[in-house]
Amino acid sequence: MSETDFDLVVIGGGPGGDVAAIRACQLGMKVALVEDTHLGGVCLNWGCIPTKTLLRTSEINYLLGHLQDFGLSARNISFDLEKIVKRSRNIAEKLQKGVEHLLNKNKVSIFYGKGKLGAKGIVFIEKNDKKIIELGTTNIILATGARARTLTGMEPDGKLIWTYREAMVPDFMPESLLVVGSGAIGMEFASFYNDLGVEVTVVEVKNQILPEEDNEISDFARKSFENQGMNIFTEANITALRRAKNNVTAEIMLKNGAKKKLLIDRAILAVGIVGNIEDIGIENTKIKVENSHVITNEWGETGEQGVYAIGDLTGAPWLAHKASHEGIICVEHIAGISPKKLQKLNIPGCTYCRPQIASVGLTELKAKEQGKNYKVGKFPLLGNGKAIALGDSEGLIKTIFDTDTGELLGAHMIGPEVTEQINGFVIAKSGEMTEEELMHSVFPHPTLSEAMHESVLEAYGKAIHI
Repeated sequence: MSETDFDLVVIGGGPGGDVAAIRACQLGMKVALVEDTHLGGVCLNWGCIPTKTLLRTSEINYLLGHLQDFGLSARNISFDLEKIVKRSRNIAEKLQKGVEHLLNKNKVSIFYGKGKLGAKGIVFIEKNDKKIIELGTTNIILATGARARTLTGMEPDGKLIWTYREAMVPDFMPESLLVVGSGAIGMEFASFYNDLGVEVTVVEVKNQILPEEDNEISDFARKSFENQGMNIFTEANITALRRAKNNVTAEIMLKNGAKKKLLIDRAILAVGIVGNIEDIGIENTKIKVENSHVITNEWGETGEQGVYAIGDLTGAPWLAHKASHEGIICVEHIAGISPKKLQKLNIPGCTYCRPQIASVGLTELKAKEQGKNYKVGKFPLLGNGKAIALGDSEGLIKTIFDTDTGELLGAHMIGPEVTEQINGFVIAKSGEMTEEELMHSVFPHPTLSEAMHESVLEAYGKAIHI
């Protein structure tokens, strides 16, 4: 096999592509990874990691404003925006180098440039619109990810109307901010800026914020955000964003038909994502695309033999951990290992705003729509000793069980560190544990996780601390 011939070529070095490449090398394949911009993809460089870094800063800023609750005091508390942004960028850069180290350690051949499908079994790489090299391969994985969706007439300009990229590296702190869209990305930025003293308004076209979450958790979150000072409008539409020299006027159609004008310093568009399907050579293949996403089967196979696709390119849920797991399944299928199929209902979702939100499985509404006979358990963190000790007892744990089988259908959480705790319910759901097994599991005291146990007990009328 020559230096340009491989068993597998992966196009895209994000959390799906790099994991797929490493796993393939572990299985004895000769692997090339083609990356156009930076290893780690959007997640590491412009998403998961830098946003959590920023949110940690805003959380600390909030806590500093409540030192008196802990018997502490401090004077002249302030923040340095340039240093906040620099810390975020430095952490992303450090982890990017870590990804490069792992790829080199596993003997993945890295090619920098834009990867495109050529003739069957051929990937060619371009730089500055010039072909620099051609790779031969038996298998190809497309892992080109996705980018922010824009709205016609309200396209981001990088100055007055931002996407997540500009929102992550502001050169000044606006006094007022409009967030268009209230999914995970929108609410994380709303939380970050709100906790740093910005007047934040959120506009959502659907009837609840965080539309993918359970209705009860969404309602709880909205009350919490509004108590923090956010202005939230649901069932509302932005009809125009009119730019001036240093501010934006938003025209909003409210659900009652009334029109509202809002003058803000900056606006963030957080209205979803579209797959990066352009200019990767799929036009003359049998690959099918629907709503900007590549169609695959459960193993990542596309309509073109030998070409696979994973991650955000293939559609919801648009999560880094889903992309990584798809990469492993895809590679193991190529290797003939017969991996287990990915169960999307067992994939957790996390939103790292304040309070945090995490969930897995069916919402109560979905369980009802599917005709399930179910029981619901709820436990407020007001009854959890560790939460009270932390000074953060605002939260709720909600569990949904199949009445007939005892199966955990869904778990929905809001409160401190629930993004860390949700994995307990993920393991229970993936392992097909019943309510009886969960009820007889011993949870340590004092921990936030005890609220998870109490929620299970409450579904069956056995809760102790409520």
